[in-house]
Amino acid sequence: MPFVVPRSADAPPADWASYAMTTLGVLPLVWRRRAPVTVLVTILAVGGAYKLTIDGPGQPLPYAALIAFYTVALLCAARVRLAVGGLTVLAVALSVGWNTGTARELLFTLFVSGAAYALGRLQHTRQAYTAAVEDRAEQLERANRIEAEQAAARERARIAREMHDILSHAVSIMIVQAEAGPVAVRRAPERAEAAFDAIAETGRDAMAQLRTMLGVLRTDHASPRRPPPGIEELADLLDRVRGSGLEVAYERTGAVRALPAALEATVHRVVQEALTNVVKHAGASRVAVTLEYGPHALGVTVTDDGRGPARAVPAAAGGGQGRGPGHGPGGNGHGHGLIGIRERAAAHGGTARSGPAPGGRGFELRVSLVTSPPEVGN
Repeated sequence: MPFVVPRSADAPPADWASYAMTTLGVLPLVWRRRAPVTVLVTILAVGGAYKLTIDGPGQPLPYAALIAFYTVALLCAARVRLAVGGLTVLAVALSVGWNTGTARELLFTLFVSGAAYALGRLQHTRQAYTAAVEDRAEQLERANRIEAEQAAARERARIAREMHDILSHAVSIMIVQAEAGPVAVRRAPERAEAAFDAIAETGRDAMAQLRTMLGVLRTDHASPRRPPPGIEELADLLDRVRGSGLEVAYERTGAVRALPAALEATVHRVVQEALTNVVKHAGASRVAVTLEYGPHALGVTVTDDGRGPARAVPAAAGGGQGRGPGHGPGGNGHGHGLIGIRERAAAHGGTARSGPAPGGRGFELRVSLVTSPPEVGN
């Protein structure tokens, strides 16, 4: 304003040298974030030179110096801030003594400088808080993304297990029935019709289960979905296996009771996978399925009288010996069956063991699933 508003006649005029020196005292602010201390010292030096050489119309407050001091408080370390603060107080005292030498001007200048310093520290705190909040939000977003990816991976693995169990079982039964069909047509036509009916029924059941499972992948949730198969549906599963010519025994021991739907679905899939591998690979004539209800666990045992272990392989969760690839209830040609059974058992805090059947003939799969945590002290 002293360069625009007319001044009194006894005041020094506003000439081009005053404009140039005033501008020179402001330009260093461009670099204040890179070198705040250097900029502050430069501005104070230019201000002193202005007073000594030109003594033109000055500003009522050293705005550029206050902004530079604010930047020092905002960006510099504590040791630097203390040193610069002491030098600033000294510079203020010298400037006031040179100008009016009054306590009023000294207190006012110190107050304004202190306010600039306080604003710098408050802005530093605000920026640190904002950075912390943004960092926390970024970490939370990253954690949510990782959790979503892990959930998607678990869901893909679950769907893969379900599709493997459904398709492997259905196709195995259908192949066995189809291979027996031509023989039955020549020797016992009435059995051929039953074989073809079994193929159709197995296909329809597999399609229904696949529709139910694939419905999870659709965005349209309007269509109803039937619940996953449980222990009660084992009877139908065993009947289809009997239709392939395999003798199947089924027994439940212990305190039979209703279990959570997820646990019953696991039992169904474990038995289904075990029977599928018996039909495909074991060359057995008889298989026994036993469910043993304990106080806190459910045992599932599938035993056949087939070829037995071809060679020792790593067992499923919990130890034991497995059958070689492509043999028995413990595995299939690629080992996915045994892996799937192990994963299902582990999901319910259980174990899966496989090895030779009692007596050395055939193969046995034993799965233990936790139904309820044991009481403390038991």
